[in-house]
Amino acid sequence: MTDSLPLAILLSLALLLEALAGYPDPLYRAIRHPVVWIGAVISALDRHLNQPDQAPARRRAAGIVSVVILVGGAVAIGISLQALVLALLPGWPGMVLLALLASSLLAQRSLYRFVAAVPAGLRKGGLTGGRQAVAHIVGRDPESLDEAGVSRAAIESLAENFSDGVVAPAFWLAVGGLPGILAYKAINTADSMIGHRTPRHEAFGWAAARLDDLVNLPASRLTALLLAGAACMTRGASAAAALAAVRRDARHHRSPNAGWPEAAMAGALGLRLAGPRRYAGHVVDDHWMGDGRADAGATDIEKALRLYVRSLGLLWLLALLWAWGGWV
Repeated sequence: MTDSLPLAILLSLALLLEALAGYPDPLYRAIRHPVVWIGAVISALDRHLNQPDQAPARRRAAGIVSVVILVGGAVAIGISLQALVLALLPGWPGMVLLALLASSLLAQRSLYRFVAAVPAGLRKGGLTGGRQAVAHIVGRDPESLDEAGVSRAAIESLAENFSDGVVAPAFWLAVGGLPGILAYKAINTADSMIGHRTPRHEAFGWAAARLDDLVNLPASRLTALLLAGAACMTRGASAAAALAAVRRDARHHRSPNAGWPEAAMAGALGLRLAGPRRYAGHVVDDHWMGDGRADAGATDIEKALRLYVRSLGLLWLLALLWAWGGWV
């Protein structure tokens, strides 16, 4: 599958199927999720190849080997599955099955559900309810957050995961079909598990972190543009302020990619996001994204969700226009 029309159809179908059904809970209980399987492979590589008594250079080399094994395996599985499906089910049946497989690696529906639980938690259970809900989507210590901190954390997670969990896998699906999206999820999962500057993973996870920065670069920029575009259609949001915040602030974020969607979201909503945050007992002194209010609340999370939904609509429109362009 190399020509643009089947890839455009595959992308459009995968986005539609995941938006309609997500990843069903009964299926998760029965066979778990592909990311869980990828995580098990990463854990095994970490356990067997990351030896604390080795020099940092050897641990970094072991990390490079682990990434090659992981990504190479993901690509090989993707190529084999894609070829098998299209051989057994040529035409539309095979395309739909491939789209179902690819849809499991997108997170439009689950991202909305987890973020929407935060304003619901704040309204129903107060600060305790908000902290409990936001703990499912952020790595920082929820007990250190006040209501504004909980709200900003939810909006930041929505912006960053829109890029990492939706736009980036969609982009690599469009580029490389099932092998492309599987390779991306392998890299992104590896970064989330071992790409940290801790004594155990600073050397071993170096390759995973750097490769994740590289593969997320195009999607983070596209996500910022989608959010700015959606701001044109969202009452109370500003596309001009979104673009201004991206130009001014995105490059100052400690992540080379997360600053783009976070700055766009902050500018669009008139908020300040990121800034100093507490993770596992230590404070990360990051640059603020946006120059608006820091005192966000449940209403701001709901406005961010409306912006997210409109941004998804623009992403779907791009996929459909690409597919339509292949027909004419």
